[in-house]
Amino acid sequence: MKKSSINFEIELDKDNVPEKIQWNATDSGDDSLQDTNSISISLWDHVQKNSMRIDLWTKEMPVDEMKRFYIDCLGGMAQSVLNSTGDEFMSQQMNDLCDKLVAHVEKEMREGRQ
Repeated sequence: MKKSSINFEIELDKDNVPEKIQWNATDSGDDSLQDTNSISISLWDHVQKNSMRIDLWTKEMPVDEMKRFYIDCLGGMAQSVLNSTGDEFMSQQMNDLCDKLVAHVEKEMREGRQ
């Protein structure tokens, strides 16, 4: 049986705020650590029937990029829902929300707000 792993290394400041986030995966073909400014991990607890989440971002992660990151995550989930369940309605509703959120973020950027 093949095993693979995804590894995260988080450097924290004295207040436990992430200063640096790095990751690698055994199946990536590259053993070196890659930098990132944010991670969002969701796990399904089949016993409790709920999700567990880990969301981390560095101090350098700009607010507008954080918003775009979550919009992109939601869009990815919409595609995953479609691929895994075939539920076109649910997927489309999620994508429609993404479109509204993109318009909101773009409006904020035009107005100089974040």
